[in-house]
Amino acid sequence: MVGPEGRAVGVEHIPELVTSSIENIKKSAAAPQLTDGSLSIHITDGREGWPELAPYDAIHVGAAAPQIPQALIEQLKPGGRMVIPVGTMFQELKVVDKNQDGKVSIRDETAVRYVPLTSKDAQLQAN
Repeated sequence: MVGPEGRAVGVEHIPELVTSSIENIKKSAAAPQLTDGSLSIHITDGREGWPELAPYDAIHVGAAAPQIPQALIEQLKPGGRMVIPVGTMFQELKVVDKNQDGKVSIRDETAVRYVPLTSKDAQLQAN
């Protein structure tokens, strides 16, 4: 999906989920990508992204943020696209495009319902 020079990066703030994900990937057809570094998963706050490997051609966020995190917009490459659910009670799937000059445009795609994008502490306190 990312091509021979591409890279896929995953972020998750719960260490046990990262460990489980890595173990499952090691048993899958994607194991070579994990070994060669073209696929990596990191423990961090998803609202902060993973700036060490930015900029990214595409960013997919799998939890709803109250607003679009600026850090993710900054990590988007000119010409790149981010898809992110935004909202609390009512959520919209937003498509964020950054043109070659760095100008950002945002459009609503559809109504959605995702779990919230939170910090580890906030998630654990909610349970």
